[in-house]
Amino acid sequence: MAKRNSKNNDFLNTHRNSSSPKIYSLLLDLVNDDREDLAKIVLKVDYLLQYTSNAIKQRDYPEAKEAIEKARERIDSLKAENVDVEYLEYLYQGIIKNCKTVK
Repeated sequence: MAKRNSKNNDFLNTHRNSSSPKIYSLLLDLVNDDREDLAKIVLKVDYLLQYTSNAIKQRDYPEAKEAIEKARERIDSLKAENVDVEYLEYLYQGIIKNCKTVK
């Protein structure tokens, strides 16, 4: 079967421009391994991390704490499925460093 890319897969086409290159690369690998369900979880984690970052900027710490906890749970579930979550971990650690009160 031919490799899937944004030209022949609606899911990848939808998220190509709205995700970072590293996230898109991870999505591409997962979709080509027939793990679109995990790719959707990666998108949710990416969204939660962005949401947390915005909540911290707006000083909404309770909301940020809740979102970062959900992101951590999903990252752990991706790890259990042997997904490469190195970049998501990097983003997670960066957000935690920026706000000590979220811990």
